[in-house]
Amino acid sequence: MKPIRLPEPPSPTVGVPEIFEGGPYSVIRRAVVIGNGFPGSENQSLGLVRALGLSEKHVLYRVTRPRGGINEWLHWLPVSFHKKLYIVIRKICSYSQILLAAHEKKSTPLTLQNGGNTGLASVLEADVKQIVNMARETYEKDGPLLVVASGRDTIAVASSIKRLASENVFVVQIQHPRTQLNRFDLVITPRHDYYPLTPQAQEQVPRFLQKWITPREPPDRHVVLTVGALHQIDFAALRNAASAWHDVFASLPKPLLVVNIGGPTSCCRYSVDLAKQLTAHLHNVLESCGSVRVSFSDRTPKKVSDIINRELGSNPKVYIWDGQEPNPHMGHLAWADAFVITADSISVLSEACSTGKPVYVMGAERCTWKYSDFHKSLRERGVVRPFTGSEDMSESWSYPLLNDTAEAASRVHEALMGRGWRLRP
Repeated sequence: MKPIRLPEPPSPTVGVPEIFEGGPYSVIRRAVVIGNGFPGSENQSLGLVRALGLSEKHVLYRVTRPRGGINEWLHWLPVSFHKKLYIVIRKICSYSQILLAAHEKKSTPLTLQNGGNTGLASVLEADVKQIVNMARETYEKDGPLLVVASGRDTIAVASSIKRLASENVFVVQIQHPRTQLNRFDLVITPRHDYYPLTPQAQEQVPRFLQKWITPREPPDRHVVLTVGALHQIDFAALRNAASAWHDVFASLPKPLLVVNIGGPTSCCRYSVDLAKQLTAHLHNVLESCGSVRVSFSDRTPKKVSDIINRELGSNPKVYIWDGQEPNPHMGHLAWADAFVITADSISVLSEACSTGKPVYVMGAERCTWKYSDFHKSLRERGVVRPFTGSEDMSESWSYPLLNDTAEAASRVHEALMGRGWRLRP
């Protein structure tokens, strides 16, 4: 039998088939997203997958914890241990009165099924063995698997997949995993996660505690630093949102000011004092606004939202979203002429700063630690200004757009090329 001779590869001007570029086993055609049930984290993974052109070719898995009642005190535990401990607690307490009372107080059920109260009941629980087997068994047919995870609870799952199927997967961990970065192929995290290494941070921490604060080492070559959070907002998303929300926003008087109010965090503390200051500033700028749309997050304290509703709810220029679906967030991003955003909302700020529209921040002076560093970086880039109440909302200003998601996607492409892999265009 004569040996089979492969044809000579064509010239570069004609195009090179996959067989001469490493074969079909070097092309990534699909992705797995590992989420934790929190929109802020999952949105980052989905945003990266979208920027890589795999938004229609991914499967979402989820690492879930028991929620509600006593579980709110156990969320600091590793998720696997938390689940086992909760099973023991349930058996011992047998739905005791203390758990039932806590259950009634909380709106979230004690045992949250994957996607149970998010409308995503079909989302699968992340199972390391299942994903590893799938990556191995489909490798020859479908090529390598891109795995994108975000959030603390996903670290163990993502790193285990990398360890068990390193030849078949490329694992990207979003948000700093704190230790052992070599467990992943690429880590994407904001610059402010490295704030503990700065001289300012070192001065704030007693010397005997410094060795316990992570990260302890500067970023290495496979760490991608961003300014803010990754997200799904790009020109195409805004264009689609503008069309979808046309009937709601097109007739509103201009300029349209969108106000996003989050909730206090450990590094950005505030209460009714900020709400009162915000309403006073908004009253001052109402004359230069055509319309104002206000949205709260699920972290907004009731005492804060009550003040906003009481002080602004009766003003004919102001509309306050009641939290019922559909969520107008995408419509706000597409149609707003300017934004006022509370300083705790890193994800919303990152999205707004990618639109090119004026972004004003409320309460940045109350932030500490890495939140303070984040706001400093935004001010130095000229992408945000403090909200003082003296602004003329009919005036606009420009700045270099935050392009974190696209830049991170470019770094993923580079890392894949270094491994001899590529994404199918």
